[in-house]
Amino acid sequence: MRPSSPDPVGDPTGYQRHILGLLSDDDPAEVQSETPEILRSLVADAGDALRTRPEPEEWSVLECLGHILDAEIVSSARYRWVVANDEPRLIGYDQDLWVTRLRHAEDDAEPLLTVFETLRQANLDMWARSTDEERARAGIHAERGRESYDVLFRLIAGHDRFHVAQARRALDAVRG
Repeated sequence: MRPSSPDPVGDPTGYQRHILGLLSDDDPAEVQSETPEILRSLVADAGDALRTRPEPEEWSVLECLGHILDAEIVSSARYRWVVANDEPRLIGYDQDLWVTRLRHAEDDAEPLLTVFETLRQANLDMWARSTDEERARAGIHAERGRESYDVLFRLIAGHDRFHVAQARRALDAVRG
């Protein structure tokens, strides 16, 4: 869940500003390249608390990991649609429904990490070989409007920071 975070449906531009603010002026590729190791460390540190929710409506570390993977899957598609198509429509998704209905609480961490790392590397490679013109190409997000590949790529870096911090807070809360 996203307690105390901006509501992406009620205030889509506020959500975008918030997530981009978490990135600040940092290099989004560098931030994203660090995330797999951070997630592996967090999962190892969680141990038996991996699946424990701090509150009934808040996500466990494992559910945060599942959501980060979901976001990477969606972003992977969005990047490709934007670069390969002319202003494609980009649908939103309800992260809470995905975490619940895809049963991330029942997942095993290792397959989630492996798929995440593979997709993340493919996306970092795509970014590294992209041109300025490709980074300027945009899609039309259903909730936030026009978003360029550059903005989408920056958003996922800020998104990493948001949900890694959420997973750390969940673990701290579970451990008391």
